[in-house]
Amino acid sequence: MSELQSLAPLIGIWKVEGPGHHGTVSYEWFGDGAFVVQRVELVSDGEASRGVEYIGFDAETGTLRSHYFSNTGKILEYTYELAGRTLTIWFGGTDSPAKFVGEFDAGLAVNTGAWQWPGGGYESTMTRVG
Repeated sequence: MSELQSLAPLIGIWKVEGPGHHGTVSYEWFGDGAFVVQRVELVSDGEASRGVEYIGFDAETGTLRSHYFSNTGKILEYTYELAGRTLTIWFGGTDSPAKFVGEFDAGLAVNTGAWQWPGGGYESTMTRVG
């Protein structure tokens, strides 16, 4: 299985909820499976945000890297890993202290975890809706 294929459990539409935020994200294959595209529509602390993220295999680092483009013009980079039922998304590279760590349930229909960084963080749950 290719590295990118490891993200297959994310493919679909998800409701996202947690303290101070809610919304919907979707993951889909792009092209012939060369990338995964995430579309984001969230409200955090009363502010709406939208974005699109392209996730692909980076041969140079041997990791799943992404570029996220926000509706405000920000471009952010992340690194993804899905090992067993544990999803980790680092802001930047795998040495970053800023990351999301979440666990999928046995049916891969709910992921419960938290974004964390030095001095902060918040809990977040994704539930498959489509």
